[in-house]
Amino acid sequence: MKKIKISHEVPFCLLDQSREFNDYDYCLPHLMDLNEEYRNFFYKSKEMGRYIVMDNSLHELGEAYNTERLLHWVNEIKPNEFIIPDVWEDKDASVRNARQWAGIELPKEVTKVVVVQAKSQHEAMLCTQTYKDLGYKKIAYSYGASYYNEVCPHPNKDFGKAIGRFMVLSSLYEQRILTKFDRVHLLGTASPIEFGMYKNIECIESIDTSNPIMAAIELQKYNNLGLSSKPKANMNDYQDMQLKGGFWGEAFIEALNNNVKMFKQINGL
Repeated sequence: MKKIKISHEVPFCLLDQSREFNDYDYCLPHLMDLNEEYRNFFYKSKEMGRYIVMDNSLHELGEAYNTERLLHWVNEIKPNEFIIPDVWEDKDASVRNARQWAGIELPKEVTKVVVVQAKSQHEAMLCTQTYKDLGYKKIAYSYGASYYNEVCPHPNKDFGKAIGRFMVLSSLYEQRILTKFDRVHLLGTASPIEFGMYKNIECIESIDTSNPIMAAIELQKYNNLGLSSKPKANMNDYQDMQLKGGFWGEAFIEALNNNVKMFKQINGL
């Protein structure tokens, strides 16, 4: 199994520390406009030669960030990868965006990444094939699509979404719509045990998930099966958190270190 790159989003106060356990730095462009500390972190990452993936902030904002600002930050930072704007659970709108962005020139070192959006497994198949036909070299799959629970109607909805995404990717791989020569990114997860299932799907190249960090914020420690449910905490509400002395600060760091280590161990990464 080839090495899969992993990145865990963290609050601003842990940005520098995150380089110790993240294989690459995951950039949210709307935060580049909002926070100087965050902005300087990515300028420094660029100077250090760190691998940078820039998202379009759909998950955080409910819609992709302003196109003008996206283009500004792509041209300013020149990330290794840029996730072009997509529309939540809307295949047709996401494909239209992909057609438009296929003709937009970005710095030559930037790989454009497209996100499959769908309301069914069939739509996911069509969306994937269309992106490949358009010439995109890397394709991402979100963790939260509702149809995953239809693909895998598990009584635990979080497990159902994680297993559902795995089943969708497995089907695409079995049908050779995806092959070992493709490049796939997995956006987030509903269950941290999901990624161990991908061992024989050779196109998985990278993962981003804040799950181990959000669990630590709730002072939850992973066990050998991770967690039975997705943490309720949302990173949007904790970006400005500050570490405190005493039990909470120490307990958080202990849980964070445990969860980051266990995430890799559970999944054999």
